[in-house]
Amino acid sequence: MKTRTLGSQGLTVSALGLGCMGMSEFYGPGDETESIATIHRALELGCNFLDTADMYGPYKNEELVGRAIKGKRDQVVVATKFGFVRDPNNPQSRGVNGKPEYVRASCEGSLKRLAIDYIDLYYQHRVDKNTPIEETVGAMADLVHEGKIRHIGLSEASVKTLRRAAAVHPITALQTEYSLWTRDPEDEILAACRELGIGFVAYSPFARGFLTGQIKRFEDFAPDDFRRSISRYQGENFQKNLALVKQVEEIAREKNCTPSQLALAWVFAQGEDIVPIPGTRKRTRLEENLKSLDVQLSATDLRCMEEAFPKGIAAGDRYTEVGMRLVNG
Repeated sequence: MKTRTLGSQGLTVSALGLGCMGMSEFYGPGDETESIATIHRALELGCNFLDTADMYGPYKNEELVGRAIKGKRDQVVVATKFGFVRDPNNPQSRGVNGKPEYVRASCEGSLKRLAIDYIDLYYQHRVDKNTPIEETVGAMADLVHEGKIRHIGLSEASVKTLRRAAAVHPITALQTEYSLWTRDPEDEILAACRELGIGFVAYSPFARGFLTGQIKRFEDFAPDDFRRSISRYQGENFQKNLALVKQVEEIAREKNCTPSQLALAWVFAQGEDIVPIPGTRKRTRLEENLKSLDVQLSATDLRCMEEAFPKGIAAGDRYTEVGMRLVNG
């Protein structure tokens, strides 16, 4: 398996990671047996970068990952996150907390659920606009010094926040949505990461599954699938975006690969410092995704794709109105 280095602190991970969120929530019912088998298969194939968070479930996803990696700790780079506050009795209610005492308590909880002694990469899931980032990162730095976490990351943070955070402690990675039809990071974020020596972790490289070509109708979403609440996947926007997917399918046929592999190959081509973490719950999809590492895109291919998918082409927002207020913090 090819590897990539995130940031300037020496964290080396598999070039393709595995997002574990959907194994426990958000995309309809899951299958824990198959999910754990998928994680085991990923490790067998050298895909060692696993991404989870305490808010997925809540808590259930970390517990699942913990069960899956039991006895395999030396094979895994574990990334998890804190920051979202969810009530297990009312999962739709959520806030953001970056207070130092919450950082520590969250880390202790994640370590227990994952059943590990340290976290390789610990992210602040969303920036708490009521707590100075210096205080949050300072608390994370204390955890580094204590050996409870190895590297610090942020998710969906603005350039200004990144600079302030990096002044307190080196930031290893920024995790932000990035795909053929979510190219916002190209405006400022990617350049700032490279200037500051911060690696970039691209989540939702399939636009939450849409670019795979597997979704043809709104009804294909399960009743409890959170995509039903997002404007990008509703009504007229759904139809406009479906037309974009057809273009992906056409280019994929020309390249003799699947739409998923093409979408990932495009992300890989944007820089050696970028690591995509597509989510999947099935071994077959995992194996398909890993073959994207063999898809070669020429300069002409990339130019054609960027002309077909310019920034801002996708119709609708990538989160609900509330969710959008929490990004770029």
